[in-house]
Parts: sequence; C-alpha cells; structure tokens
Amino acid sequence: MHLVSFDIFRTLGYPHTTVLKPDQFLRHKELLREADWVLFPEYWQLNALVHGLKCRVFPSVASYRIGHDKVEMTRAFQAVAPEHTPWTMIEANGPHERERIWSAMAHPFVAKLPKASMGEGVWLIETPEDWRRYCEIAPVLYAQEYLPIDRDVRVVIVGDQVVTAYWRTQADQGFYNNVARGGRIDASPVPASVTELALKLARELEVDHAGFDIALVDGYSYVLEFNRLFGTQGLGQGNELKEAVLGYLRRQWAPEDPDGPTEPEPLWPVAV
Repeated sequence: MHLVSFDIFRTLGYPHTTVLKPDQFLRHKELLREADWVLFPEYWQLNALVHGLKCRVFPSVASYRIGHDKVEMTRAFQAVAPEHTPWTMIEANGPHERERIWSAMAHPFVAKLPKASMGEGVWLIETPEDWRRYCEIAPVLYAQEYLPIDRDVRVVIVGDQVVTAYWRTQADQGFYNNVARGGRIDASPVPASVTELALKLARELEVDHAGFDIALVDGYSYVLEFNRLFGTQGLGQGNELKEAVLGYLRRQWAPEDPDGPTEPEPLWPVAV
C-alpha cells in the first residue's frame, strides 16, 4: 500500500509514505494517480485531487465538505439526527433576521461563525450589545440554544471505530470546554450512548476522521460539532491513532475477507 501525504506531522512514522508540499502537488500528478491513498490534503486541493486526478483521499470527501462549515455541518446533523441537535437558527445577516433571532431565542444563547475551530468564533450572547458586536462580523447568522453544561465529551472516530473518548471540563473563565481555550481533560468513563451517537453520525454522514464534541444534559446527548483535524492532547503518547488510521486504510484498500470478522474490535473500553 503506497501512501502520499500532505501533512508530515500527522503521518510521521507511516510506512511506504511519500510526503509532498501542498503547493507543489501538480508537479507530481503521476505519483498521485498511482498512490493507493492520498492523505490529509488541504481543503483547496480536494476538487483537483478527487475529480481531476481521481485520487482516493483520506479523510473522506464528506469529512472535508461537512467539516468545513458549521452551517452545513449543523444542517447535516439536523438531517440525520434532529433529536440530538440543539435548536439552531441560521439566517442571512439582515436587520429583520437579526431582530427575529433575538426575539425567538431564549437568553442567553450561543452564536458562532461558520468557519472557526479550537473555541474561536464562538460567543455566549447575553446582552443586546453582545448580539450587535457578533452581527457586525458574522457573514451569516448562526444562533444556537445554550446548553447548561460545565463539560462535554470529545469522541475521536477513525473509520468505523472509536479510538478514544474523554471529558473536557470547563475553562476557568467559564463557557469554553476546548483544551485550546483552557479546558481540562478528564479521563472518567464516558457513557456508551455518547459514543454510539458519534458512531451513528460518522457512519450516516460518511465521516471517517473526526473529533465529535457531544454534550450531555440530564443524561441526553446533543451533538455540538466535529473537527476533521482534531487536537491530540487527549490521545496520550501511544500509537493508537496511527494504528487506527493504517488499519482502516488497509481494510478499505484490500478486498474483504469473507471469513474475517464483520465488525472491528473496539479500541477502547466504553462505559455502560
């Protein structure tokens, strides 16, 4: 299995892997056409690689396209798991739409920019001034109900497996659970219902490399978002992620063994 990677750090130690710089990919068209997998290209390369050079990319096209924009992501969640999606209003950024959202949402509520990660571009809206400041910079209005939580769960999915799942507790300044914004990792057991929801979303949306963020309110799961390029702080120092990726690529690349197992073994213990 020959691999071509555009991310030297995420594929460090991968066997039979050629690393290329993204801005030089058109100099290596034959190499890319002949590769069994092309790993971690930039988003702007996707159409040229998939539709132009007919490359097989990882993460999946769905992982890129759904994960690139919170508006599209939320609509995808609403399509396959509306009962697990917080109530969200998405509108054009106009004066009537601003007033409609402000009047309809229970206060406080959460506002997001469509393209942001690591806790950036997310605000808790408590006052008319908070809302005005957000509206001045938002290309589209995205308002979501505020969930009364002090932690959420990050579920790391590769292919059809949960690699790990862990709690992220709230930062000292409040509101944010992202480790990049001061949230802390808690290795306490995660309910099976949370990982089952992440797997359901990944399978139905054809997302094969993601960190899903899921909140629990009175024991009920709500999906907040996923990150295609998730942080690795909660993965420890082992090779679980690399082994999960390589195992998934091999299973997808090689013909299925009719006598082999139909379901992969779980990579980590799940609380029940």
